Amino acid sequence: MIRPLLLTSAVLMLAACGAPESEPAPPEAPAAPATPAAPVDANAVTAQGWGPLRIGMSRAEVEAALGPDANPTSAGGPDPESCDMFRPARAPEGMLVMIERGVLTSLWISRDPTLKTDRGFGVGDQAAAIKAAYGAAATASPHKYSEAPAEYITAWSNGGGAGYVQNPAARGISYLIGNDGRVEHVAAGGPSIQYVEGCA
Repeated sequence: MIRPLLLTSAVLMLAACGAPESEPAPPEAPAAPATPAAPVDANAVTAQGWGPLRIGMSRAEVEAALGPDANPTSAGGPDPESCDMFRPARAPEGMLVMIERGVLTSLWISRDPTLKTDRGFGVGDQAAAIKAAYGAAATASPHKYSEAPAEYITAWSNGGGAGYVQNPAARGISYLIGNDGRVEHVAAGGPSIQYVEGCA
């Protein structure tokens, strides 16, 4: 019995000696660094605001940030306590703020092609380019007073939906397209971006 056991042990040892050594696994390639998101232009108009302005600020905060009404004698709405539109003294020439019941609800851009949204669109840009950029995230609706190609193109970034949006937490951007198929003005902020006559 001893001899077969020794023979078996010797065969196992020889087999082990003749077996090729397993090669170590190649080192893993370092993970590629995450590509940072493209920074939003600090001067871009977003659904949340522009520069120091943020939707939801009080009128006092808006005035502290950019100054009081640059033209206090002009009427911003039939009932300024309920809704008022004005350009703060240090705001760009083409920007108006809408204040409803003392709170900033939207920004309105017109006559200033240098102010752009975070998608790079502003006054004078073509509706077709806006629709192509937003895709299914934007909806087009007929203009209240003009025939096509005049229309409204609206994209909600959160809280929006089909039909007229009333959710006060909703935020979006609306482009008013004129008869030439180009942007006449931009509204950014809450549900008041859907107003077709400002505060009127």
